[in-house]
Amino acid sequence: MSRALIAVLLLTAAFNTVRAESPDAESPPLEQARQLLDRHALIDGHNDVPWQVRERFERRVGELDFAGDTATLESPMHTDLSRLRDGRVGAQFWSVYVDPEFSGDEAVRIQLEQLDVAHRLIDRHDALEFATTADDIERAFEQGRIASLLGLEGGHTLNNSLAVLRMYHRLGARYLTLTHWQSHDWADASTDAARHEGLSEFGKEVVREMNRLGMLVDLSHVSEAVMHDSLDVSEAPVIFSHSSARGVTDHPRNVPDDALERLPDNGGIVMVTFVPGFINETVRQWDARKEGEQARLERLHPGDAEAVEAGMEAWEANNPAPRATIADVADHIDYIRDRIGVEHIGIGGDFDGISSTPEGLEDTATYPALFAELIRRGYSDEELVAIAGGNMLRVLREAEAVSGRLRSERGPSQVQYE
Repeated sequence: MSRALIAVLLLTAAFNTVRAESPDAESPPLEQARQLLDRHALIDGHNDVPWQVRERFERRVGELDFAGDTATLESPMHTDLSRLRDGRVGAQFWSVYVDPEFSGDEAVRIQLEQLDVAHRLIDRHDALEFATTADDIERAFEQGRIASLLGLEGGHTLNNSLAVLRMYHRLGARYLTLTHWQSHDWADASTDAARHEGLSEFGKEVVREMNRLGMLVDLSHVSEAVMHDSLDVSEAPVIFSHSSARGVTDHPRNVPDDALERLPDNGGIVMVTFVPGFINETVRQWDARKEGEQARLERLHPGDAEAVEAGMEAWEANNPAPRATIADVADHIDYIRDRIGVEHIGIGGDFDGISSTPEGLEDTATYPALFAELIRRGYSDEELVAIAGGNMLRVLREAEAVSGRLRSERGPSQVQYE
């Protein structure tokens, strides 16, 4: 057989392989999205099922029928194994959240309990596989399992100790959201008064030690000043595990343009969230009016919960709640793509951490609908794969590489909080 004929046969085989692996362009967008996500892992940055286990079942993991339909619970959940499968979720960062109302040693204890909840949830179900690296995600996905990673939500759970940070990493935590809603001893939150005008010197050392460990720095919830301080210090890409674009919706939990525009140099990503008040300006303003009315009624009727409740029911009857939509989420993706490029976008739904959802994104089964919307907007397969999980895999690998270099250069930090 001639070399020319061999070359033709190889080219034909390669073309047929790509054609077979590509979504069918003749199919409706939803089917195209499902086909694409069947082949490429969708990595979601934030899901609060472990906190639901704590609040609903007092950490008794066995009482949650996660293999059943959690939508049928008296208070429906957004997540179960069946709907994760329907949503083509290939990897999930499970949030091991601790409310900032807990501090000191108690916060550490509860953080360990939440890590235990997440581990037991993963161990209990064959469909889930514990993961800590990009390679783990790809291996689990190839085996048909949902890679399960852990993300700490709130730097207050370190109790100002880098030793505690290192132990959390050993237990599998692969990102830390530096604050939750409340500022603490070394970092300021976006929704609280500033205490440090950014990161304290100890806070900067936390970021450096996270880089050495290979733990992703998560800037959701932090103040603008903390975003910039972290970007100044971090040698690895940062993430926003569940935030959207402030240029679209002016919520303090979203990423402002000046921080957004620093991500290309850093390599980080914004994992666009589905929180209605973060993605739709009308919803955000309605939420603010509702909070104002709640505060007004509480001042008018101190200690009278029934009067406050009746007043709120009347107010909501006269002020129907607006709904965010799947198009709103896509608008944030469009904005970030147009401003800094598609390579800095991921997905961070915040399911089971929110009380309401956008129309069209009611639970974890609905991710393909979002990608169908992006297909209708003209996104290429390459762009969709990047948004779904390719960008996060890159971020993880870059963080792993930075960790390898830093571990060869220095040992664990000896800095102590003062």
